[in-house]
Amino acid sequence: MKDVQRERTEDLCRSLSACRMCKSADLIEYLDLGHTPPADQFRVAEELDLPELSYPLRVMLCNACGLSQLTHVVDPRVLYQFDYPYQSSTTATGKKHWDAFAAAVAERLSLKKDSLVVDVGSNDGTLLQSFKDVGMDVAGVDPAPNIVEIANERGIPTYCDFFGPDAANLLTEKHGKASVIVGTNVFAHIDDLHSVLSACDTLLTDDGVFIFESPHFGTLIEHLEYDTIYHEHLSYLSLKPVTTFVEQFGREVFAVEKSAIHGGSFRVYIGKKGQREIDHSVHDLLAEETEAKLHDISMLKAFALKVEKNREDLMTLVEKIRSEGKTIALVSTPAKGMTLLNYCGFTKRHVAFATERAPLKIGRFTPGAHIPIYADAKLLEKKPDYALLLAWNFAPEIIRNNSEFTANGGKFIIPIPTPTIQ
Repeated sequence: MKDVQRERTEDLCRSLSACRMCKSADLIEYLDLGHTPPADQFRVAEELDLPELSYPLRVMLCNACGLSQLTHVVDPRVLYQFDYPYQSSTTATGKKHWDAFAAAVAERLSLKKDSLVVDVGSNDGTLLQSFKDVGMDVAGVDPAPNIVEIANERGIPTYCDFFGPDAANLLTEKHGKASVIVGTNVFAHIDDLHSVLSACDTLLTDDGVFIFESPHFGTLIEHLEYDTIYHEHLSYLSLKPVTTFVEQFGREVFAVEKSAIHGGSFRVYIGKKGQREIDHSVHDLLAEETEAKLHDISMLKAFALKVEKNREDLMTLVEKIRSEGKTIALVSTPAKGMTLLNYCGFTKRHVAFATERAPLKIGRFTPGAHIPIYADAKLLEKKPDYALLLAWNFAPEIIRNNSEFTANGGKFIIPIPTPTIQ
């Protein structure tokens, strides 16, 4: 990774000249969140004086197929293969969701016991453990070496690699054909989606199904979830461009399920064309997207103005609190929160410290602002007046976990979609 860090910035980040799904060059930029460091690069104290690279964080629309995507692609080695800090097992809410996910897939597809389920971007194996619990054989692939080690220690066979034809051949050799390939919060992270679909053809059985789950672009727009835009999230997915894309591979979307996870997600079932009846959920969501004008550049430019207004409102609120002599801490440090912090320009002048439950982040510093991160107990020790809650999608659980803070008079600031105090 040190060799990667020595490369020039322009070698680690490239501009996108064509849509990654339909290859059209008819691209229109509509949102600029500035230059920010990668959202998951939490530094240790010894690294604070080292140069920190920032990359453009801008979004554009493909006017041909409707896909919204980042204008620039950061080298995935930078994003995933250097001390990656995210673990999917951190929250109880997440674990409950993965259990329900596995149960729903097994029921909808009538999976036989010991069917092989492969997870792309499998992280620490939490979802695969849920599939294992409902009687499936499992295997995972993930590019983060430290996270793969954790998964294997937990008894989930996991291979360290980016998913593509080579990984598909290896998994087929080691485990045979898969009945299901799943990818949760990963399909939007991959630049070469054509290689992913080709790899699925290699790894899946003839009637096998590829399922991805991702935040839906409609909820991002509706609830002003602009903080979910960061360099790992290359695409902002909606059903319309996906249906067109998978047709290139002789596949079709045959069902869609909605979920509240991560502020509003959709689960997309993709099989070989003509093998399954198309569920009404597909037509319903396509109609919803059309009504919401998700692929209309005028609406998207209006959304960008709302993002600017949110930044102005949040900065005004924080400055008012600070002018009253009150103190603010951060509670939770998700990647999305780093977009918000750096876009708004918050520093240690605004925020004293951050607290976190994830062991891989405690003792580190946030990207950009270098705000120190402590265990949750620091909130009760330091007793700030306010806590800016960055993982707002898990607000009920986090506020419940910190009930002693609120009992002592502490208040939470919820930044999205409108800054509020509770």
